[in-house]
Amino acid sequence: MAKTSDTPVLDTLAAMTLDSIERCGMDDSTLILTRIAALVAMDAPPVSYLAHIGAAAKVDLSAEQIQDVLVAIAPVVGTARVMSASGHIAQALGFAIALEEAEAEAMAEADAKSRRKS
Repeated sequence: MAKTSDTPVLDTLAAMTLDSIERCGMDDSTLILTRIAALVAMDAPPVSYLAHIGAAAKVDLSAEQIQDVLVAIAPVVGTARVMSASGHIAQALGFAIALEEAEAEAMAEADAKSRRKS
């Protein structure tokens, strides 16, 4: 029987992603850009892009490279999908920035509390 988890859906998605990466011969940048193109094609929500922001940053993908993908696929998927994706990507970046700021704030507060106790 499978091990019980508090996050079975998230765990399954993570396992599927890892399995996909292990079986794919693409370099990391190409893999992420391909996944972004697929997200655009299916009009994915911002949270789907959010899941790829960290990976894109780790492989040093630039905003220009992502824009190039949007330009390249626009004739195939259409203007509406590309514009929708642009908004979703912007929202995902906003979420990512907010999460980073909240994490930095929490770390600073914990550090300040630790110093006061000393």
